[in-house]
Amino acid sequence: MKQFRLNSGRRGRLTRRDVQLASVVFVSVLAVAVLLPSAPSPTSTPGSPLAAFGAADPVQLRTIDGDTFEVRGAGERIRLANIDTPETGNRAACAAERSAAAGATQRARSLIAAANRIDIRRTGRVDRYGRTIGFIILDGQDLGEQLIAEGYARPWRGRREEWCAPSGSSLP
Repeated sequence: MKQFRLNSGRRGRLTRRDVQLASVVFVSVLAVAVLLPSAPSPTSTPGSPLAAFGAADPVQLRTIDGDTFEVRGAGERIRLANIDTPETGNRAACAAERSAAAGATQRARSLIAAANRIDIRRTGRVDRYGRTIGFIILDGQDLGEQLIAEGYARPWRGRREEWCAPSGSSLP
């Protein structure tokens, strides 16, 4: 029987250290292969909003209100970073705010439905309601910035600001 020679001069035996080193190399190569970004092919069509998560399968988004969305099937809620939209329902301070909130919600929904590609970029933060703070990018455009530019939202300034004037009408 022919024996092979390892660099260390041992004859035909693998030590625990050899196995550990081989395991570390294997896990490192596997981790690099998993973490390398791959270019997913966009499979969404208008009317079926999909979010690309790198190499993961696309998932659908549900619009909750103008700045909150749910990843269908995952139960994760995404709160748009750096914007504020009017409140809906009982949280609205006046009828004008409720109406503005409905408009923001509908506009966000229509922008998402028209997008060919949707990306979610998480910030790594979670708000007090357990929502993931992140950005939603529609065909390369930031959804929050688009809502601000169209007057449906305003920049977040660290606290909720009033959307109602003392008369009960909406603020500009």
